[in-house]
Amino acid sequence: MKIYVARQPIFKRNRKIYGYELLFRGGITNAFPDIDGDTATSKLLSNTFFTMGMDRVSAGKKAFINFTHDLLTRKYPLMFPKESVTVEILENVVADPEVVEACSEIAGKGYEIALDDFVYEEALEPLIKLSRIIKIDFLLSPMDEIAEYVEKLSPYGVKFLAEKVETHEVFQQALDMGFSYFQGYFFSKPQILQSRDVAPSKINLLQLMVETNKENMEFEDLEKIIIRDVSISYKLLRYINSAYFRRLREISSIRQAIVLLGQEGIRSFISLIIMAKLASNKPVELLRSSIIRARMCEMLGKGTRAPVDASELFTLGLFSLIDAILDQDMEKLMEKLPLSDPIKMALIKHEGPLAHFLDLVKSYETANWESFSKAVSKVGIAEEKVPEYYLDAIGWADSVAGI
Repeated sequence: MKIYVARQPIFKRNRKIYGYELLFRGGITNAFPDIDGDTATSKLLSNTFFTMGMDRVSAGKKAFINFTHDLLTRKYPLMFPKESVTVEILENVVADPEVVEACSEIAGKGYEIALDDFVYEEALEPLIKLSRIIKIDFLLSPMDEIAEYVEKLSPYGVKFLAEKVETHEVFQQALDMGFSYFQGYFFSKPQILQSRDVAPSKINLLQLMVETNKENMEFEDLEKIIIRDVSISYKLLRYINSAYFRRLREISSIRQAIVLLGQEGIRSFISLIIMAKLASNKPVELLRSSIIRARMCEMLGKGTRAPVDASELFTLGLFSLIDAILDQDMEKLMEKLPLSDPIKMALIKHEGPLAHFLDLVKSYETANWESFSKAVSKVGIAEEKVPEYYLDAIGWADSVAGI
């Protein structure tokens, strides 16, 4: 059974990752409709997504998972390692005696509990006392109400998580109000300053990345780029020996690493290293998201029946957040780069034969399942393949972003 799950990053105050909320298609109950209290044994779980895939999705960080009233009273959270999961109590869960008793046991065993989409009610007091994190929706709650919550609930020793943080301005507001954690896509939006232009050194790096991915770039030329840059050579060896490849013997030769990756793999690797340099002053999650998109677009290109170039789709995904990385308008950036017209059309106008692939990736990563289904039909790919591509892309991105 395929599990459709995406992840949304949760940041600390320093914009480093604290964890990820796992977003299931149809909710966690629909993801596992056949699990009940009698069959939820360690043997069963050893063959489920949670033991095989949760670490891959959450990259070793906290996995925030929504639990319903039924799942809480059946104490499903206790089937997860307490170090790996944060138990989110949905806003529609009634704080009845059964739920309070179950959550008291869960919290007593060292699990972190978070109240989702928090709106204060006196009936929630027992759950507030058991919680470590209060999540407040910044799109739904007025600022004065949020300030009241922070003042009223701070004596409980809870930390506050700002949800739906979609702009840098809202992030700064939540930061100033004393919030500890931040969830939303603010990090993937450019902070455009009118007077700022892209440094020539960065334009040169972008052009090198484009040149690297041209069809007429020879293998020997790619090898020269790596050998003459000590940092790229070092990172190549770390990459080829990373857990993603699961090699029995360590690779210590640059030449051997190049041969093992092949021309296409080396092109991708050089592009990623250059993108990392461009994004060095940005949250690592922004680079990771670019890599995930690149890998997913590439794999979709290889899996579709449509006549598309997978390497061109890789470039499309990799450049899809370049406006946020360089804090520049996408259209102005495209004027400076020798990318293909289909890529530019997809990035600027969201049109053309490649745009559907990027739409599919975006809808999956944000768990917009309705848009995802529409995009799948336009791309012409087996829907059940996409979760596999996503997990692979996450594993690949984590291995590359960490070198």
